[in-house]
Parts: sequence; C-alpha cells; structure tokens
Amino acid sequence: MKNFKALALATTVFVALGGAASAKTLVYCSEGSPEGFDPSAYTSGTTFDASSRTIFNRLVEFKHGSTETEPGLATSYDISDDGLTYTFHLRPGVKFQTTDFFTPTRDMNADDVVFSFERQLDKDNAWYAYAPGISWEYFDAMSFPSLIKSVEKVDDMTVKFTLNRPEAPFIADLAMDFASIVSKEYADQLAAAGTKEQFNQKPVGTGPFQFVAYQQDAVIRYKAFPDYWAGKQKIDNLVFAITTDASVRRQKLEAGECQIMPYPSPADVEALKGNDKLNVEESAGLNIGYLAYNTTQAPFDNPKVRKALNMAIDKPAIIDAVFQGTGQVAKNPIPPTMWSYNDAVQDDPYDPDAAKKMLEDAGVTDLSMKIWAMPVQRPYNPNARRMAELLQADFAKVGVKAEIVSYEWGEYLARSGEKDHDGAVLLGWTGDNGDPDNFLATLLGCDAVGTSSNVAEFCYQPYEDLIQKAKVTSDMAERTKLYEQAQVIFKEQAPWATIAHSTVYIPMTKSVENFVIDPLGYHRFDGVDIAE
Repeated sequence: MKNFKALALATTVFVALGGAASAKTLVYCSEGSPEGFDPSAYTSGTTFDASSRTIFNRLVEFKHGSTETEPGLATSYDISDDGLTYTFHLRPGVKFQTTDFFTPTRDMNADDVVFSFERQLDKDNAWYAYAPGISWEYFDAMSFPSLIKSVEKVDDMTVKFTLNRPEAPFIADLAMDFASIVSKEYADQLAAAGTKEQFNQKPVGTGPFQFVAYQQDAVIRYKAFPDYWAGKQKIDNLVFAITTDASVRRQKLEAGECQIMPYPSPADVEALKGNDKLNVEESAGLNIGYLAYNTTQAPFDNPKVRKALNMAIDKPAIIDAVFQGTGQVAKNPIPPTMWSYNDAVQDDPYDPDAAKKMLEDAGVTDLSMKIWAMPVQRPYNPNARRMAELLQADFAKVGVKAEIVSYEWGEYLARSGEKDHDGAVLLGWTGDNGDPDNFLATLLGCDAVGTSSNVAEFCYQPYEDLIQKAKVTSDMAERTKLYEQAQVIFKEQAPWATIAHSTVYIPMTKSVENFVIDPLGYHRFDGVDIAE
C-alpha cells in the first residue's frame, strides 16, 4: 500500500504541473526529504539538491561536471599579495525571486553577501540562532570562524573578506553550499513580522528555480525563475517526488512518471542499462563510505581496539553483497581519483583471529556496541542496513556483540553530530570542492568535532598539524606531501573503518537533455531540457 500511494502521488503531481500543453515539467524522483531549505544550516546532499542547487547561488560556482570554479554572483575577485584579503566585485542587476510570500524591492547587493556570512560568523548576530536547532555545522567544520577576520561592504557592489591566515582552497570553499547568498531584505521582513523560522521553510534566492510548495516527505514543487540572471530555464516546472524506496523509484522511471532518478539499487543497474527507453549515465564517485568509531568513548578511544575491529571486517564480501560490482574497497579517507591520494598506504588485512587476539590484549572482552545504519541510500552506501548486518556478523566472529540502530535521516545526522553519541556510525562523504582539505579537515579535523561532519570526534594533534599546514600553503607539491603523511597517520590511528568508494549511476529517460553527472555528487537541473 505504501508503494502504491507513492506511485499515485507522483502521477498526480506530474499531471497537475504538466497540465499546460506548452509547459515543460521535469519530475525528479529524489531519495529523501530535505532537513530544511536554508542550505547554510545543513550538511547533507539531499538537502543541498533541494535548496542550494535549485534556489540559490554563490559568489563563485562550480562549472557543470567539473570542480573548476567560474563567476557566479561575483563577476571577478582580487587577492592581496599576502593572501589575506579577497575583494569580490558583484554582478549588477541580479534579482531575488518574487513569490507569494515575498516581493523584493531591490537587486542583490553587498548587504546580502555580508549578511549571508555574518549570520554564521557572529554569535551576537540576531540570526545566528534564529530557530530551534539551527546551527552552522559546515561553516564551523570548515574552520571559517577562526579563518575569517571580517566581511565588509566596500560599496553596494563590492565586498571584502579579510582572513586571519592564508587559505589555499578559499575560492573553492566559497562555491560550496553553506556559502549560498540569501536575501537580507527577506530576513528583515520576517524579523519584523516575528516569523524568522519561515526563512528555513519558504526560501527565497537568486537561483534558476524558485520555491512553490513542499508537502513533507512527499513532494517539492518549483518553477523556473523568469528573471534569473543567467537566463530563464528551459524547464518550466521542476518537481521532486520524494521516493525513499529504490525499487519504487525504478518503477516510476520506467513508467515515465519521473524522468530522472538517483541511487538505483546496484542489482538493478544492468537491467536499467538494458531498457531502450532509458539512458544510464555513470561516473567514478568522488566519495568514501565508512564506519566511524566515536574515538572519545571507551573502548573506541584506544586505536588498538579500532584497528582490531577494522581487521575483523571482510570488506571484499561487503563490496560483493552491497555494491554488487558498483564499488571498490577503500583504504584511505579520500578517493583514488583525488590528487594527493597515497597509494603506498597498506590497508588493514582481514584477519579475524588476529583481531580477536588484539582485542583480548587490549583488555576488551564481551564487548557490546551499536552500529548505526542510515535510513536512506547515498552514493557511498546503497544499502546501509545490509552493510550493518554484514558488519554485525563479522564482529560476532571476534566475540563482539553489535546491535543495529537507525533513525529518521535528519535525526540520524543530528544525533551522530553529538559528541557523546555511542557506538559506530555508518556514514560517508562526497567531495564538495575537489580539494583534499574537504575530506581530511572537514571530516577529521579538530574544528569539526561535535558536528555531523566529524562523527568520529577525531582530534589528533600530529594529524591536525599536517592538515593545518597544508591549508596555508599554495604550493601543490608541498600540500600533496602533507596530505600523504596525514593519510599514513589516519591509517595508524584508525578513527574509521574505510569501506568503499562507489561508482555513481544516474538513470534517466531518453527525453532528458543536458543533464550532467556532477563529480561533487549534486543533482543540478539548471541547463537541463526535455525533448518535445
């Protein structure tokens, strides 16, 4: 009955939005619900697809299908010789979206840019904690509070960032979702009305599509923004039909009730490729799937225990059972397609007997633990529940009793971000900017402890010294050496069991034109068309 209702809903949405003969409607069968619509407040790709990549823009953007940046809301920028001052020259004539809940009276300007960053930077800002549970995890995990000294308006069309230290990936960082530019005028209107929480529920941006409506856990509706600075989109209506079950997403796609679906079940890939009505795009994923131990909680505070558990895991068996030919065993915390990948690192061998002895030598007997399994499919883990079951069986062979737990996706991320969470968390990451810093610092740096980025709560000074040194040098060869050393220390300390890097598949109907797989894992619909 649940699947029937989901299928019926998507059909209803498609008919309702596609009623006008001349209107083009694209239905995307998304895998989950967004946590909210303020992209700066979250870290998940599901939320970014629904917010930052549809509704908003940034000062600089990533080119389609690339990690290279290009002008966005800023047409150009200047960098001081000491690398501490970045001056951005804003694009004139950029409009904010007009909706039934907000009508802008001016174009985007420096006030909006300053507000977008100061609300995350300044704890005394009235918008720093504008709604219950709002936090700036990404901003914090990227060390921006200590990095940015000030964000200043030079004039209406010029903004100056002053840094406390050089930051090699700073421009790429500003193309990331947490750096989306929001409307200060809209924020002021909501503050005056006493309805600040609406900022996260009814978004307003400068992006290619504007928000129309959201039915929780069911559907999000957008329409093309007619005054978009880069030109109105060829798609008139965009629909996210939220469909958590991969088999139902496939049914909808094959029935023509949606045109694009993410994260097909690995077992379905070959059949989808054989469907002559579909195209299946594929790309090596810039990702990592892992099991993160809470390194602040006994006995996982002992790297020997973590190492022993890693040696108990039969990773090739997990790749076969869960990824079914769509993944490869991971040994490092960054994917092999990323520069500075250290192929000389030796992976932990699968050796249950040695693992059991190591646990005994560490004084660990009769260990009971929890394995957290994600409730949604992600590019780095197509079936977390099945993976958890295999880990549970592996751990049982070395005398460790594991209980599998799960939560709704938003709650899962929030709970795993709490410093005192228990057990080991299945999670993963798709790179956001093509720089190793986005993995090695964001996921494992001291500034990210207590966020849903660093769920291992890992803060180890010899490692930290290396990644911080790599941040402040622009010499690629030197940065590579530092990151290679950091990967060696990571392997010695074993805050994670590195599980897999996956191949990304995107099935779509042959009517879809110009959809490009994003190496950063986003699903972008600007520039996409549907053949008549």
